[in-house]
Amino acid sequence: MDIEEIRDMTDQQIRERLDELREERFRLKFRAATMELENPRLLSHLRRDIARVRTVQRERELAATLATTEENAS
Repeated sequence: MDIEEIRDMTDQQIRERLDELREERFRLKFRAATMELENPRLLSHLRRDIARVRTVQRERELAATLATTEENAS
């Protein structure tokens, strides 16, 4: 998943995607623990995707806070 794809998503889509990724990570961790995971690198890719989604989410939170602060200062 590319960061630009994430930035093009709405806030609702980002929350849904984050929930999906977290659930998939949970399932993969379980499969890895039972030695059923064929490609262990999937976990690291998934972890990075979650980090990308959370980064964009945080960027938007900070932008909203900054906009509110600037409005109050005016």
